[in-house]
Amino acid sequence: MDFATYTTMRFERRGRILHADFNRPDTLNAIDQVTHKDLARFFFDVAADPLTDVLVLSGTGKAFSAGGDLDYIQQMIDEPKTFFEDIGDIKKIVFSILDCPKPIIAKLHGHAIGLGATIALFCDIVIAAPGIKIGDPHVRLGFTAGDGGAVIWPHLIGHARAKEFLMTGRPVTSEEAERMGLINRVVPREELDKAVNDLAEELSNGPARAIQWTKVSINIGLKQLAHAVMDASVAYEALSNVTSDHREAVRALREKRPPVFTGN
Repeated sequence: MDFATYTTMRFERRGRILHADFNRPDTLNAIDQVTHKDLARFFFDVAADPLTDVLVLSGTGKAFSAGGDLDYIQQMIDEPKTFFEDIGDIKKIVFSILDCPKPIIAKLHGHAIGLGATIALFCDIVIAAPGIKIGDPHVRLGFTAGDGGAVIWPHLIGHARAKEFLMTGRPVTSEEAERMGLINRVVPREELDKAVNDLAEELSNGPARAIQWTKVSINIGLKQLAHAVMDASVAYEALSNVTSDHREAVRALREKRPPVFTGN
């Protein structure tokens, strides 16, 4: 992998384990257009990298990722062609995670919101610190949860619970997420690095082909589900990008006031 081509991520190799961090700490690792482009190729590169058997994904600073960058969201409102030009990257991110045969561990030391939560939940194993928030607040921005949340949340916790959280945009704490099966486990903050590193070492020292092919086998059904849902959900997200409610929600967020929705 040519790490120098990535401008929004930070990397460290430890043996055959690759540690990759979102690296925009001043924005709580919000995903802007450049990060979006980086992510659209990152997991393909990991899959093809002969030096990597396990990937640990995290973020620098206080958050895993705060989701979509507000300026990028505003750009898509002002210039809808931006959304249409980048729309293919949404599917690339989701399917490249599912297609990557190497085990991926998401280490959540801080909040995972929006697309940040989607990426984390599509990872194979999610280990989190206590008290962090995991949520998909698309609807609070008048936006359809189209970038993968409508696939992975129902798959992990069932349709009834997923509908409640996706239709309200309300986040859950890591403890709640563990209890309902949304993530694997919560460990004390001071033990998070060790817990993730120990698991990564266990996987790295295991039979790589057997582990990878087991992951591929498990993901067959999830990929079928994603193929069935993603085209429509992304299309609905594109439609919601040009609604008055979406513009109002983003404007209200910038003005630090509650939005007034009209259903348009």
